[in-house]
Amino acid sequence: MRIIRIILILGIFNSCLLHASGNTTSDTLRVAAFDVDATPPVGSYLTYDRMTHTWDMGLRARGLVLLGAGKPIVLCSVDWIGIANEGQDEFKRVLAAAAGTVADRVAVHTVHQHDAPTCDFGAEALLKTKGMDLINYEGSFARTVISRLDSAVKFAVQHSQPVTHVGLGKAEVIDVASNRRILDKNGKATISRTSSARDAAIRAMPLGLIDPEVSLVSFWNNEKPVAVLSYYAVHPQSYYRTGNANPDFPGIARFMRQMEVPDAVHIHFNGAGGDITAGKYNDGSKENRLELAERLANGMRRAWEDTRKEKVSSEDITWASEPLKLPIAESAIILEQQLAEHNPIFLANNVYKLVLSKRQAAGKYIPLACLGIGKARILHLPGEPFVAFQLAAKKMREDLFIAVAGYGDYAPGYICTAEAYEEGGYEAGPASGVTAEAEKVVLDAMEKLLKNE
Repeated sequence: MRIIRIILILGIFNSCLLHASGNTTSDTLRVAAFDVDATPPVGSYLTYDRMTHTWDMGLRARGLVLLGAGKPIVLCSVDWIGIANEGQDEFKRVLAAAAGTVADRVAVHTVHQHDAPTCDFGAEALLKTKGMDLINYEGSFARTVISRLDSAVKFAVQHSQPVTHVGLGKAEVIDVASNRRILDKNGKATISRTSSARDAAIRAMPLGLIDPEVSLVSFWNNEKPVAVLSYYAVHPQSYYRTGNANPDFPGIARFMRQMEVPDAVHIHFNGAGGDITAGKYNDGSKENRLELAERLANGMRRAWEDTRKEKVSSEDITWASEPLKLPIAESAIILEQQLAEHNPIFLANNVYKLVLSKRQAAGKYIPLACLGIGKARILHLPGEPFVAFQLAAKKMREDLFIAVAGYGDYAPGYICTAEAYEEGGYEAGPASGVTAEAEKVVLDAMEKLLKNE
C-alpha cells in the first residue's frame, strides 16, 4: 500500500511539473499572457535621437503563449521601431526557452513607433568590427528587456488559463489610414503624404489604397476574455523626434481598450502598413495624437462588439512557416564600403539591410509564418510590407478570417509591390533592402501557407 501511495504522489508531482513548464500532455488549450516595460532609460538612444525624458505611458512588450497544441506557440509585440537579424534570433531564442518550445514557433513583431528603440545585435557587432559608433544599435537595454521577457514568460506559463472559445471581429476604422504614395500624371510617386502632412493640398488628395479594417482575435475562458489581439495597417506616427519614448496613438488606443475590457491583456500588431500613414487626417498638431487614438479605439470597440465566439480546442490550432529567400538590393550590399560616409540617421535606417545580405549569403532566411485558429489565419510578415500584401492575403482565402501582422524581422526594410519599384518614390528607393522580385517571393509563400489545408 505504501508503494502505491508513493507512485500516486510521484505521478501527481510529475503532472504538476509538466503543466508548469507548458509541456502538458493534455489536449486542453491554454493561454499565458505576458507584459513587461520596454521603455529605455533617459540618456540612451532611441532610433534617431537620445532619450531626454519620458511620460506616464511608456513602451510595452506584450504577448501570449498558446499551450496544449503541440509545442507552445509564442506571439510577441514590442513598442519599438524594429527588431532585426540577430536581434530577432535572440528574442526568439529566449522566448522559446522560457515557453518550452522552439524558435520556429515564436513570432516577434514591433508596432513601429518612431520615438522608440531599434534592436539588431548583428548590426551592433558589424559596427564594432568597423570601430564605429554603435549609435542606436547599442544593445544593452535590449538585453535587459529580453531578460525581463524571460522571467515574465516563465511566470505566465505557470499561471496560464484555459481557452474554451475564440472570438473573431472586425470593423472599419474611420479617418485614420491613408496611402502615402501619390502618383503624378506620369504615374511616378513624386508626392509623399508622410505621417504628418502639413500641406492642406496634399491632405486633400485622394485616399488611395488602404485596408480600412481593424481585425480582432480574442481568447476566452467561457464568458471571460483572457487576451485580445488587434491588427491594423498604418504607420503609427502622429508626431515624433521628441526625445520622449512613447507608444504614440496605437499605444494610447490599446490603453483605452485595456481600460474598457480590463480582464483581457490587449496586444496590438501593426499590419502591412509600409505605404500607409495617417497623413490625410494629420497636420502634425499635437492635439491630433489623441484624436487619432480615439478613432482607432472606436474601431477596436466596434470590432469587439462585432465579435462572434466559437468553441476552440487544441485540434483547431495550426502553425507553419516558409523561409523567404529575398532578392537583396544592390544598395544594401555595397553599403559596407560606404558606412563611414553616412550620418547616424542614414545608418539607423540601413545597416540592418547589409546584415541581412550577409545572413542570406550564409544560408539564414527570414521565416514567414501562419497561425491557424479555427476559421482564422494570422500571417506574420517581415519588414515594412505594402498594404497590397494584406489585401492579397484576404483575397486568397475569402472563406476565412484573415489578419496580418507586419514588422516582424525588420531587416528587409520596405517590401514594395513590383509595380512600386517602377513608380519610384521613397519606399522603393534605398529605403527598401530588396528588389521588385520580392513581391513574388512573398506572395508565393503566403499562398502556400494559406492554401495548404
